[in-house]
Amino acid sequence: MRPDEPDVAGDSEITVAIAPGVGSFDAAEWDALTDGGNPFVSHAFLTALEDSGSVGGRSGWDPVPLVIRDAAGVLRAALPAYRKTHSQGEYVFDHAWADAWHRAGGEYYPKLQIAAPFTPATGPRVLTRDPALGLALLRGGEALVAAQGWSSAHATFIEPAQVPLFEAADWLLRSDIQFHWTNRGFARFDDFLATLSSAKRKTLRKERAAAQSGVEIRHLTGSAIRPEHWDAFWRFYQDTGARKWGRPYLTREAFTLFGERMADRILLVMAFIDGQAVAGALNFIGAEALYGRYWGALIDKPFLHFELCYYQAIDAAIERGLARVEAGAQGGHKLARGYEPVQTISAHHIAHAGFRAAVADFLDRERAGVAQEQLLLGERTPFKKG
Repeated sequence: MRPDEPDVAGDSEITVAIAPGVGSFDAAEWDALTDGGNPFVSHAFLTALEDSGSVGGRSGWDPVPLVIRDAAGVLRAALPAYRKTHSQGEYVFDHAWADAWHRAGGEYYPKLQIAAPFTPATGPRVLTRDPALGLALLRGGEALVAAQGWSSAHATFIEPAQVPLFEAADWLLRSDIQFHWTNRGFARFDDFLATLSSAKRKTLRKERAAAQSGVEIRHLTGSAIRPEHWDAFWRFYQDTGARKWGRPYLTREAFTLFGERMADRILLVMAFIDGQAVAGALNFIGAEALYGRYWGALIDKPFLHFELCYYQAIDAAIERGLARVEAGAQGGHKLARGYEPVQTISAHHIAHAGFRAAVADFLDRERAGVAQEQLLLGERTPFKKG
């Protein structure tokens, strides 16, 4: 169900409205709200999800972007937002909150989700250059939650520069840990290896040699990515998705649309044996980071996962002069491969005062544990000590 009334918050100067989807906007006006550095809030990415049926319909992700236009009708600010009827595809797990809400006799779903769907990568969640409009959008989200009787609003994987905006709105902050690789001005992979301890350096070289033995690895981007490559990657993705999530989040059409609309921002790393594609890793290219998203394989070859997802990503980031690699959610095994623990932040507006207090208490205790975990993980990095 979609709200009947489009204006969810407003005064004589600022009105926040709900649009039927990102596809209702011209690509240039939507993308003008960003600096173009993050591919996952781009018109191309978000409309590919809509047009492919990956969001909308029966997916449980109903697009409800909140927007502000000025008196001349110019789009000035937007929230990529969704009415959610479950918590799948978010990678910030609130299932325990939903269970507690239901045990208390309430309905946790629907909720409002401000996010790039299925994408645990940091990025802007409030698309505007005007902090006052950003705050107005968040107030608009709160008003929508109240008007519709939804339980809450959530913004996930917020880029650090925008965290103060959510603090100013008095949303609750939650911390988690990802593993990112940082480019410290390396000119080649061996320069990175030189920063590791001798034992770890030797291990990584052995892993790469084993993974590359008998395999041809290709980096494909732009027009080099052909339909047959997407066909092969779809098979890989289906296998991984079925094992991890029960069913893949993206439809086959999503990959075709990614290729048509943003191929120059995609790096597909494919492994071939005797000319046949056997494994692949999908990355998106940002202005400062390479974002690893999906991987899959039709064979079980030692260390091929590490090679395609982590080491080839490092190679690509160095070649492109990118500052970091964000390799997705979870995965302590990334630590031994030079990916360091980094704090990620989500923000949460809980409509019910009593439940908000309980969640705030939980987050205070959880935050201390996450901070301690980050310190302990930092001591286990493979870099030279001293």
